[in-house]
Formats: sequence, structure tokens, C-alpha cells
Amino acid sequence: MIGKITALQRLSNSDGIIAALAIDQRGSLKKMLAKKADHPVTSSDLSEFKKVISQKMTAYSSAILLDPEYGLPAALARDSNCGLLLAYEKTGYDVSEPGRMPDLLPDWSAKRLKEAGADAVKFMVYYDVDEPMAINEKKQAFIERIGSECVAEDIPFFL
Repeated sequence: MIGKITALQRLSNSDGIIAALAIDQRGSLKKMLAKKADHPVTSSDLSEFKKVISQKMTAYSSAILLDPEYGLPAALARDSNCGLLLAYEKTGYDVSEPGRMPDLLPDWSAKRLKEAGADAVKFMVYYDVDEPMAINEKKQAFIERIGSECVAEDIPFFL
């Protein structure tokens, strides 16, 4: 239990409030930056953008939410008093079937995110209580698996 309390404290300000800067966007951020750029936005551009934002803004945030695909350089550039949440989901969702099903980043796990410096694991899921029970049960099982990974690694899970 001490691990989770310490991790939550690293993510919080002195008032116990998590004031996180969220820049774990990937596909949507790349599209937005491409509209302003005079060249195609590369993976390197996306990483550099996140790194600059992290350097400039994390002194004012208790935590930063990043993705491990493009955000690890930004994680290293954050203020020393700023906690780190790392996203575990792929960008977007599966459009080939109903229910906006999520997916995990294939080369990552809660263990690997923690080893990369995460104080917490974040996973976004689209959940609609009015969807068919079969879809929601799949999502619930998905979340249970991630939760079990996080329990095993003694790391907080943000859903």
C-alpha cells in the first residue's frame, strides 16, 4: 500500500490535488500540428513538441500525462517535482466492429510503463451503459486485466 500512496503523492500538489498536464494525444495532435506546419509532421516532430511543452509547463503542474510512443523524451525533460502518468492504450479505437473497442500498446505492459518511470498507468475506454451487454462485458474484462497488472506492479491505475 505504501507504493500507491507514495505514487499518488508524487502526482499531487501540496493540497493533495492532481493538477496534471495531459499531452498523451497522438493521432489528433499530429493532425492539429500538421494544419499549422508547412511540412508533414513526423514522429520526431511530435516527440520534440511534447518535450518542449514538458520543459516549459511542468513546473506549473503536479503531473504530466504522456504516451510512451512519443512522450518518453518529454518525460525525461519534466520538472523534478512533476509526477508521471503513462498511457497504455493505442490512439483511437477499433472502427471495424461496434462499441469503440480499445486496444493496448503492443510493446508495453504495466510493468514496462513503471520501469519507464510511470507513477501511474492511464487507460482510456469509451463506455456507454446503453451499449449491448456483450460489448460492455468485453470492456469490463479488458479493464479487469489491466487492473490486475497494476495491482501486481503496485502502481495506481487511472481509468
